[in-house]
Amino acid sequence: MWFGMLTDLPNLLTLSRIAAIPLLVGLVAASTPGADFAACAVFAVAGVTDYFDGHLARTWHQTSGFGRMLDPIADKLLVGASLMMLAGMQRMSPWGLYPAIVILLREILVSGLREYLAGIRVGLPVTKLAKWKTTFQMGALGFLLAGDSGAAWIGLDWLPSTVIGEVLLWGAAILTIITGWDYLTAGIRHATTAPPT
Repeated sequence: MWFGMLTDLPNLLTLSRIAAIPLLVGLVAASTPGADFAACAVFAVAGVTDYFDGHLARTWHQTSGFGRMLDPIADKLLVGASLMMLAGMQRMSPWGLYPAIVILLREILVSGLREYLAGIRVGLPVTKLAKWKTTFQMGALGFLLAGDSGAAWIGLDWLPSTVIGEVLLWGAAILTIITGWDYLTAGIRHATTAPPT
């Protein structure tokens, strides 16, 4: 039964995002223009799988508890690894660190809320605004991973990738605060009305 779930295409796409993390980390660590562009490409492909795994699961009626558990984990691992590598390799300005911290803290907050609410059998649905947050976040990380050197490597010397990436990251952080607050208030509401166990 477990093997069948692991070989469903939607779950394979989700697992591919986790498998891409060591490659992404290695490319960022290599710190060459070609590796920067390749890191951006790997991240972009991983972002595309994030859309298709859910879409295919719903279309093919292959949704499962395993997939619902694995999908947000894969997303958080990919985003967390990318932000940590960008910060560790000093690929962001000091001002870029603040939205990165906000994003990581929100991911931890939402994970904790989901874990608690799962214990009282309450779901925490993804809102449309949270999907916009993800779009800004993925775009920001793609530009930051490419960096100015990665853009120049394919002839886009005029494209200030780092600046664009940090602007988008601030946008993602603002949406992160709004959606994080929405999730927190929803969690508190359920926590204060849940019957004692």
